[in-house]
Amino acid sequence: MARKTLGLLSLMTGLASLIIMHAYGESVPVTTPFSSGRADHFHEKVRQMQEFKASFSRRDLAAAATPGYAPAPSPQVTSGPRVYGVISYGADPTGKSDSTEAILKALSDAFNGPREGSLMEGISNLGGAEIHLEGGNYLISKPLRLPDAGVGNLMIHGGTLRASDDFPTDGYLIDLSASKSSSSYNYEYITLEDLMFDSNYRGGAISVINSLRTSIDNCYIARFTSNGILVQSGHETYIRNSFLGQHITAGGDPGERNFTGTAINLMGNDNAVTDVVIFSAAVGIMVSGQANTFSGVHCYNKATGFGGTGIYLKLPGNTQTRIVNSYMDYTGIVAEDPVQLHISSSFFLGDAFIVLKSINGVAKGVNIVDNLFSGKNNGVEIVKLDQSNGAFKQIDQVFVDRNTVQGMNTRATVARASMQGNGTSWTVDFSSILLFPNLIKHVQYSFSASGSSFPNHALRNVSENRVVIESDVAVPASVFVTVDQGVTS
Repeated sequence: MARKTLGLLSLMTGLASLIIMHAYGESVPVTTPFSSGRADHFHEKVRQMQEFKASFSRRDLAAAATPGYAPAPSPQVTSGPRVYGVISYGADPTGKSDSTEAILKALSDAFNGPREGSLMEGISNLGGAEIHLEGGNYLISKPLRLPDAGVGNLMIHGGTLRASDDFPTDGYLIDLSASKSSSSYNYEYITLEDLMFDSNYRGGAISVINSLRTSIDNCYIARFTSNGILVQSGHETYIRNSFLGQHITAGGDPGERNFTGTAINLMGNDNAVTDVVIFSAAVGIMVSGQANTFSGVHCYNKATGFGGTGIYLKLPGNTQTRIVNSYMDYTGIVAEDPVQLHISSSFFLGDAFIVLKSINGVAKGVNIVDNLFSGKNNGVEIVKLDQSNGAFKQIDQVFVDRNTVQGMNTRATVARASMQGNGTSWTVDFSSILLFPNLIKHVQYSFSASGSSFPNHALRNVSENRVVIESDVAVPASVFVTVDQGVTS
């Protein structure tokens, strides 16, 4: 670059010299002395050209110097895409000093920036404005909030937020809440991406209150004491490709019995958690909203034997939840009064199991199918009933079947068995397999007798999950029986 600048300088200097010679050389012959006035004018022009040449040399030396880090003197916002770099607002990327006010100023400028129409009624479109953390590690002393509700299409990304030692213990590092809103929602289409949150064992990381279409993607959330992520009211918060843990560990932690907090607390409807790992917390995911879905979730947050729960569905009578392709690693699933619950294609390791907990005695529309269960031959059942608050009384369309089980005890709502005997009565006992006690709603059987006799036979009893078939004469016979607990018709 220096060579190019010097070359350009030489060229310009040469051209300037030619211009001067052309301007004065033709009118004043070389053999004729200059008059005093014209000579002074000529020397002044030469002096100006020398200064011009020297200015190029100074610029070249400045450009060649190695620049050191220094924050920009004033906030810089690109003239094209609206990207608000927090360092130019005075944020300290080393994390040594408090950056709260600087980042809040960047948020305020984005909030008050150009708006391009609207999203939902009452939600202004910020046009994809970005709060860029520029790869820094920032110390935060109070929750980061937008100045007010009513905006959308904003991204915060690219750095680490760490709670200070005086951060409020009931706060969240990023708090998408508002005291009032002209819309039915506070915010729409807010994206939090490529971020690490260190709550420093003081409160939580992200709070999303009454917002619409929020995206939390590729985030690492650690050292929370309340919730890693809290979603309350609103719709369609999507949590993807993220890692959450109260303590940074990778299983087998000596302090696992003391893990507390909840990694993800969903108190709203229509949310999705996909491809997420929860590696330490008392509860992996707490769900008290409807119509949520979970896929590719790996929970090893706290073993069931230590009092932990991977996914807790706490919405009795209105579950409407789908859990698929997930990995419950030494920790299980609890569903209170499950109604419309689907669990399939998931892996349960280390005696992890599913609990159906009775609150008002309702279990309807439950599918637990095509899962893998692996245990340690401790006699643990793959699906258990918690009827400490009362028995299940309203049972309809509950289907537990086609699960592959190793080292655990199978439980199902569909069972098949056969027996052989010589006599007039055959009893097939399904009590060790069927999930609900004393409940058989449907029976199919076949009766195959040997010899020349053609006996009459009938189903005589189905009490205590036992099927009794009798014939009118004694014969050697084989009986094949299928029972179902989940069919009402």
